[in-house]
Amino acid sequence: MLPTRTLGTGSAALEVSSQGLGCMGMSMVYGTRDDVESTATLHRALELGVTFWDTADVYGPHLNEALIGKVLATHRDEVVLATKFANHMVDGQMTITGDPAYVRHACDASLARLGIETIDLYYYHRVDRRVPIEETWGAMAELVTAGKVRCLGISEASPETMRRAHAVHPMTAGQYEWSLFTRDIENNELLATARELGIGMVPYSPLGRGLLTGVIQSPDELVSHDWRRTNPRFQGEDMQANLRLVEQLGRLAAARGLSPAQFALAWVQSQGSDIVPIPGTKRRAYLEDNVAAAGIQLSQEELAAVDAIAPYGAAAGGRYAASASQPSISD
Repeated sequence: MLPTRTLGTGSAALEVSSQGLGCMGMSMVYGTRDDVESTATLHRALELGVTFWDTADVYGPHLNEALIGKVLATHRDEVVLATKFANHMVDGQMTITGDPAYVRHACDASLARLGIETIDLYYYHRVDRRVPIEETWGAMAELVTAGKVRCLGISEASPETMRRAHAVHPMTAGQYEWSLFTRDIENNELLATARELGIGMVPYSPLGRGLLTGVIQSPDELVSHDWRRTNPRFQGEDMQANLRLVEQLGRLAAARGLSPAQFALAWVQSQGSDIVPIPGTKRRAYLEDNVAAAGIQLSQEELAAVDAIAPYGAAAGGRYAASASQPSISD
């Protein structure tokens, strides 16, 4: 079984498995759905002690929560469940909504799809700039008082927004993209602010959306409807530059007897005991490879070697295409 780590402090503390499971790809974005294999992966995660699961109402939309809900029906007490609200589709367009009435509606809908009474960690998925954070966060705090939610988190918010929300009600976790290819939070005060406030960090896409595994060598290997075919880091010269970085990092992994994915996860985990990455997968084989990285700590020499190869800004291409509806860190 995996060891545990604690996100947040005091009344906002939440004990979780030291590595979580990102479930989005089971239902959207990364190729074809396979609910049978995804369900088997969820059950295998329980066997391996990966009991911190991450989903959102927009994944599917709604399909991912429903899929997880079927497993929770007989395993609720074994899982620390995180889900999110704010991103949703309106007339085929991604919309961000953070007004209090929507917060309450979204929570009730997620509880129904998941078939549970309480969400362990409820994230504000993206910040609605039209609504003061105090209003949205206040509505989320009311959900805690009502017993519908245990702990609160935020994703892709600025340090100032994080600070203002935390002043209304203690924040347990921030969810941000963080990997050897995306090191922004180390350089924009986000990580420093979270640690000042005692907020844990939950890195998503710690494997660079699969690119850091070394498995993907060309976007042509991805099915036609895989979102990564439109991602800048998987395009042309940018991808070739990124693959050269992966090759160099792979040599460090091989020297340690690790797969590239395990080395990339070990790097994230080595950033501190308040860090809990959530690598996503819908296949048992990849899950098992990821879990083998849990507990591995890189030496100072290895960390220095990584910094020489993949410092902040080393990855070629942006996180999203210029036309993407997903915003960067918002105020």
